[in-house]
Amino acid sequence: MKLATIRTAAGTAAVRIDDDGDDRGAIELGAADLGEFLARPDWRAAAASAEGPRHDLTGLDYAAVVPRPEKVFCVGLNYRSHILEMGRELPEYPALFAKFARALVGAYDPVELPAGSEQVDWEAELGVVIGTEVRHATAEQAAAAIAGYTVVNDVTARDFQYRSVEWLQGKTFERSTPVGPWLVVDEGDPGEISCEVDGDVVQKADTSDLVFSPADLVAYVSRIITLVPGDLIATGTPGGVGHARKPPRYLAEGSVLVTRIENVGELRNTLVEGD
Repeated sequence: MKLATIRTAAGTAAVRIDDDGDDRGAIELGAADLGEFLARPDWRAAAASAEGPRHDLTGLDYAAVVPRPEKVFCVGLNYRSHILEMGRELPEYPALFAKFARALVGAYDPVELPAGSEQVDWEAELGVVIGTEVRHATAEQAAAAIAGYTVVNDVTARDFQYRSVEWLQGKTFERSTPVGPWLVVDEGDPGEISCEVDGDVVQKADTSDLVFSPADLVAYVSRIITLVPGDLIATGTPGGVGHARKPPRYLAEGSVLVTRIENVGELRNTLVEGD
C-alpha cells in the first residue's frame, strides 16, 4: 500500500495511491496531510478501506510525504561497505543530527541551492516514517512503530557543514531536501538505492548494507525522545558523494537529481537558485 500527500486546488490531502489494475487513482483519506492521518490509531485499516474522492494519477502534485513532521532525524556513516572502504571502524552508536520541516520539498519539486554555498552535494537515503508513538522501544516495538519507507535526498552544503564539528548548519537549508513521492506501508526489502546527477549514476548500494537497521534506529532514538506518527528518520547515505571525489563534484543550477530506491520509489528534482 502506498500513501502520499498531494496538493489540490483546495489545499493538500492525504491519499492512497492505487497504481495497479484497472481501478487506478489517488483516493482521499479524509485528512489534510499524511502526518495528520498517521495520528489516527486506526490509520492502517482506514487507509485500506478508504473510498473518498478520487484523483487521476497523471500529473499529481506531490508534497513532501509528511509536510510538517514534528521531528526529522538523520544518520551519518551508516553503510558498512562505505565505512570499511574508508578505513574506519564500524560505529558503536548511530551518529545523529536533525533537520527542520522547512527544509522538506516534494518528490518532483525544485530543490533550492543553499545561498552562499559553493559545495552543494547529494546524499541518497532510505527514509523511515513513524506510525505509532513509541518511547524506550524494544526491537519488536521499534519494528512495529514503523509506518513504512520513503525516499530522501539529504542535499548538503559541505562548506557550511564543515564550518564546525556540528553538521546541522549544512543540512537544513530551506527547500533543500526532497522526500517522497509516497510512503510504502506494506514494506519488505527496500532493495537497491541509487542516485543520478545529470544522467550519471553517482551512488549505488543495497539498503541491506546498513549498519543500523531501521528498527535499530527507531529503538535507539526512542531512548532519547518520544517518536510520534509522522516523524522521519533518514537512515544515511552510501559511498559516491561528490565531496569525496577527486576532483570533487557538486550540484549547480540546472542539475537534475534522480534518487531511486528499488522497491520504494523515485525522486526527480531540478536544482534552482535559492534565497
